[in-house]
Amino acid sequence: MSQSARPQSNATSRLSTLPSQKPRQLSHLHSQLAQLTAHVSDLENLLRMTAVQAESMRGLGGYAGAMFMAASKVLGEETVNGAAQAEVRREPGS
Repeated sequence: MSQSARPQSNATSRLSTLPSQKPRQLSHLHSQLAQLTAHVSDLENLLRMTAVQAESMRGLGGYAGAMFMAASKVLGEETVNGAAQAEVRREPGS
C-alpha cells in the first residue's frame, strides 16, 4: 500500500512543474511581488512619519520637563518663604 502512495505523491509533485502551470505560477509570483513592493513602500512611509513624530514627542518631553522644573522652583520658593514668615510670626509672640 505504501508503494501505491508514492507514485501518487510523485505524480502530484510533477503536476506543479508542468509547462502549462509555470506561466500561472509566474503570474502569481509577480502579483505577490507587486503586493510586497507596495507594502514595503507603505512601511517606509510609516517609518518616516514615526521618526518625525518621535522627534516631536522628544520636544514635548523637553517642554514638560521644563514646566515641572519651573513649577518645582516656584513651589519650593513659596514653601521656603512660607516657613520663614511662620518663623517670624512665632518670634514676637514668644
